[in-house]
Amino acid sequence: MPTTFPSRNIEIVEQFARLRREKNARHRDIAQQLQIAEGELIAAHAGLSLDDGAWLGAERLRAEWPAMIAALEPVGEVMALTRNACCVHEKTGVYRHASHNHQVGLVLGGEIDLRVFYRQWAHGFAVRELKENTVQRSLQFFDASGHAVHKIFLTPQSDLAAWEALVTRFADDDQEPGMAVVAAPAPALELPDAQIDVSGFRAAWAGLRDTHDFFALLKKYSVSRLQGLRLAEPRFVQQLDTSCVLDLLNEAAREKVAIMAFVGNPGMIQIHSGPVHKIAVTGPWINILDLRFNLHLREDHIASAWVVKKPTVDGLVTSLELFDAKGNTIVMFFGERKPGTQELCEWRQVVERVVSEDQLCAA
Repeated sequence: MPTTFPSRNIEIVEQFARLRREKNARHRDIAQQLQIAEGELIAAHAGLSLDDGAWLGAERLRAEWPAMIAALEPVGEVMALTRNACCVHEKTGVYRHASHNHQVGLVLGGEIDLRVFYRQWAHGFAVRELKENTVQRSLQFFDASGHAVHKIFLTPQSDLAAWEALVTRFADDDQEPGMAVVAAPAPALELPDAQIDVSGFRAAWAGLRDTHDFFALLKKYSVSRLQGLRLAEPRFVQQLDTSCVLDLLNEAAREKVAIMAFVGNPGMIQIHSGPVHKIAVTGPWINILDLRFNLHLREDHIASAWVVKKPTVDGLVTSLELFDAKGNTIVMFFGERKPGTQELCEWRQVVERVVSEDQLCAA
């Protein structure tokens, strides 16, 4: 049952329409202004139709997430969006080669490259929204707290009939407005450094053979990712000034170095692989504004930046990892590579130049 009374849903719909008219505000910002979760904002519009004069209509979907993602390929080209509180990752492509094993899914369709954690998915909606005399269509997924996990937007190249067929196939019988939300779980507390087997942790890091084993390493020694960087051997980590990310992206664009950009939240990790071209700063936002890939990063939310090196059977793999003030990962940048190949020398050179510049500035 929805936690909001019908009158509350009506109020949300009316306030949404007012704020869209007056400010053309984004859903996330409107929800924050109304002091509700973004998922509650969308859920309040369940059952509404644009034909009735609404700005937004939402159709609740059944919780058959892996089947739904696997059924997306006929829709053709779409724009995938994954974000956290500090970074937005937008990628255009086709959802191909979707698979899942229990609650973990993969999409490996080239441009659309996803790691999906379905355990976090709780609500989904097909959304139709009036925008400048056109209708924007999307699929939007939220966790149990109403936080956005992943969104899929149709483009002019999408197959509208295939999208409508998918929505009809997965539509829920329950189209009552409102959403029951639960409080987000409290973040796990870090153990004091004195309780960590630092020597064992460092030896295990030095013995890594695959970057995919890094999460298991952190779990084995009960350290958070940021705590692990603090406790690692200096030969494997180096903290830089938070301004380094703009230098790194500009350098990668200038040198035409293919990178990987990982942005995620508890329910999804979205990955870009390839070169970047147009880097632009707008207020607090650092932006990558390429034809089929956009990234928007709040530079003022970056609390720490680290160059991280992990041993593998293919040699060291180097990343730049950014964290917010709560220790959450914002975004990770790597040089583009596939398992079985060495890291790009050009990527290492970009990182080394950024590190050298950082050391000169600190001198």
